[in-house]
Amino acid sequence: MSELRIIAIPGMAEIRRGDEIAVHIADAALANGTPLLDGDCIVVTQKIVSKAEGRLVRLDETDVAAKHALVRSESVRIIRQRGDLIISETTHGFICANAGIDLSNVDDGYAALLPIDSDRSAHYIRNALRARYNVECAIIVSDTFGRPWRQGLTDVAIGVSGIGAIVDLRDTPDAVGRTLHVTEVAIADEIASAAELVMGKASGIPAAIVRGLDQSWFRESSARELVRPATDDLFR
Repeated sequence: MSELRIIAIPGMAEIRRGDEIAVHIADAALANGTPLLDGDCIVVTQKIVSKAEGRLVRLDETDVAAKHALVRSESVRIIRQRGDLIISETTHGFICANAGIDLSNVDDGYAALLPIDSDRSAHYIRNALRARYNVECAIIVSDTFGRPWRQGLTDVAIGVSGIGAIVDLRDTPDAVGRTLHVTEVAIADEIASAAELVMGKASGIPAAIVRGLDQSWFRESSARELVRPATDDLFR
């Protein structure tokens, strides 16, 4: 892979419950002169998936007790709490702030919850693009996470369809011929983070095309590949 293109998809209408995200993506891409092609990977923000799937709930952001109760209802385990911030494990296995509940880019008085099954959400969008437009694209549902030991936020993959979440390089030679023993690349996270560079946090662009990816990465997969098993986690 010598070249990679990342193309924002502006101009999408506000997503409402029940909307067909695939239609919004394909129509906006065509209107912008960059129609979808076979082999593209489409990165879609969690927020519009949650909106389309009706995963918005009423929440008064000044009601700390209600916010904490909502976080706990979306968590299987509380890892750590400091003031308003709760680090918890979600039903998906993600460890993140406030169970992934977000008040940004939604109407006042509402909060967005993570999709119930982001892999299923990605698969639905992929199937809809294939059925309606006869185009074979991979889909990544992305969300913004913090990271232990490092400042700043980055986008990661919370749902995938049609592309590997992990590229396993174990037992392959490195540049000087040594055999790699532990190298597994979180390729879906890298793609999600790269796409965020053109989508931004406040520009209202909820999707991007990543074009030119290594076609050997395209396969059936699950974002759960990215969740480290508890038996391998030194911090649990």
